[in-house]
This record gives sequence, C-alpha cells and structure tokens, in this order.
Amino acid sequence: MLLERIYDEDLAQAGYFIGCQARNEAMVVDARRDIREYLDLADRHGMTITAVTETHIHADYLSGTRELAEATGATVYVSGEGGDDWQYGFEAERLHHGDRLTLGNITVEAVHTPGHTPEHLSFLVTDGAFADTPGYMLTGDFVFAGDLGRPDLLDEAAGGIDTRFAGATQ
Repeated sequence: MLLERIYDEDLAQAGYFIGCQARNEAMVVDARRDIREYLDLADRHGMTITAVTETHIHADYLSGTRELAEATGATVYVSGEGGDDWQYGFEAERLHHGDRLTLGNITVEAVHTPGHTPEHLSFLVTDGAFADTPGYMLTGDFVFAGDLGRPDLLDEAAGGIDTRFAGATQ
C-alpha cells in the first residue's frame, strides 16, 4: 500500500493519496483545488486514480474533488449522512456508515463521525495484503493529535443555524 499525506501549510489542510501497488489503483481523500500534485503522484507510481472522496463539506477551502474526478474519470464518493440539510449540491455516489470501497488489496470503510459537521465521515483503511484489521483512520477535521475539530465553524456557513451544541453532543 502507498499512503501519501499531502499537506497545505497555508490552509492547514491535509489530503491523502492511497494506492494499491498490486492493482495500480488509487484513491484521493480531501483533494485541494490544485490537483497537479495528485496527478503527478499517480503518474510517478504508475497508478490510475479511480476514486475521489471527501470527509466532509469544506467551508474553509475550495475542494478539488470534482476537478480531479473530471481529469481522471474517477468516481466521486461523498457522505450521504447528516440528513437532508447536509447533502452535497452535486452528483456523486453517497457513502453511509459501514460502506466500503475496495482498491485491489485495500479496503476503505466509511465511519459516520458527526460533530465537526453533521455529515462528516472518517475512513478506516485496511491493507489486506498485510492485515485483517484497519491500520489507519483518516479523520478529516474531526480528530487531531490531542484535540477535536471545532463544532461551531458551520454556524456562519449554515446561514445562522446554531450547530455548536448539537455538534458537540454528537
């Protein structure tokens, strides 16, 4: 398994490139708007990006998910959790808690982790070539080393809806 973290210092935003070398398939999680780095990684490792996904609706930066999918022909997967008010405004395959994506030997399982945002997903990553249990969890802006993602950042973006207390409770 190839796992690359792509971090933007200016935005304090992390995305991930996950690839199966046995099948030369890759998935990108939380792509930033400039997709060149993901395309270069795929080219350098001889992989095809077949899936692009997001952990949550990003109100603090522009996502490159749709641009990357268009450039590669990859399928877009986004959260179907959080209720009607928290759905993406574009066409994509919806993931729910427990849904799994497969990239050769790698399994990526969606885990609904509301709090930072109501629809938030984390992804458990299992490299089946070496283990039967997950070795990584990609949490987006939900869990940080020694901290949790803020539940109050949606208030302004949500048009005055107070999400702080419900998010903290979840």
